[in-house]
Amino acid sequence: MHSLNKSAAALLFVTLFALSSCKKEEDEGKLPNISFKSGTGYTAADATIAKKTDVKIGINASKSEDKDVLTKFTITRSIDGGADSTLLSKDLSGGEGDSYAYDYTTTTPDKAEKEKYTFTVVNRDGLVNKVSLTLTVQ
Repeated sequence: MHSLNKSAAALLFVTLFALSSCKKEEDEGKLPNISFKSGTGYTAADATIAKKTDVKIGINASKSEDKDVLTKFTITRSIDGGADSTLLSKDLSGGEGDSYAYDYTTTTPDKAEKEKYTFTVVNRDGLVNKVSLTLTVQ
């Protein structure tokens, strides 16, 4: 009976190892994709901007693995190195889970400050990727 228990334990170990190996092959844990839109009319990098100027910042995001769809999109802003405040938090569903594009438009304030904008996407596995830029308002 003692050798049967060792055999059963060995079989269980091999089975669990095989299952964990399969999981790793199927799910590589890649971060979702996110990047700034560039081109005419978009601010896509740190910039010095005049007071009371309209600014458009756009992002493109997409899943990087077939089953790990995008689930959440967030925009935060911090002013002069202060705490982040949430400007937008959106749960993504349907086709937005495969790819998502968003344009954020703001007007700079009537005073000099530094505004850091962070755009974040989260996928089904909870993996987070983000891009950010800083506007120096003068």
